[in-house]
Amino acid sequence: MLDQVRPYALLIARIALGVIFFVHGWQKFTTMGLAQTAAFFESVGIPLAGVAAPVVATLEVVGGVALILGAALPVFGPLLAITMLGAIVFVHGANGFSADKGGYEFVLALAAGALAIAFSGGGALAVDSLWQRRRAAVTV
Repeated sequence: MLDQVRPYALLIARIALGVIFFVHGWQKFTTMGLAQTAAFFESVGIPLAGVAAPVVATLEVVGGVALILGAALPVFGPLLAITMLGAIVFVHGANGFSADKGGYEFVLALAAGALAIAFSGGGALAVDSLWQRRRAAVTV
């Protein structure tokens, strides 16, 4: 039974994480705007804030879509996790663990989830799995 449920649990986790990353990246483009995002990045000491803001926003949008689709997971999962580690170092770490005090609890969960999904195969309906099956069928 567990083997039958696992692909769907990974699908749900993948979509949930993907939506979270997508929305946060989209907000950096629309709600906050890249100029305000860059100003915030600079205020917390992120190096090259003017470059980092569009790179992070793009990574969160594209990486979020990739998670939702289950595409290029071994690439985007670690990149998103690294981004969250940066958020811990520059923004949330000094506030302690608890998310209700601005701590790193939530971003740590996002980083761990992104890494777990990255190396899980993605579960049901993952583009990566479809490519692997197609590649295996061609080589046989």
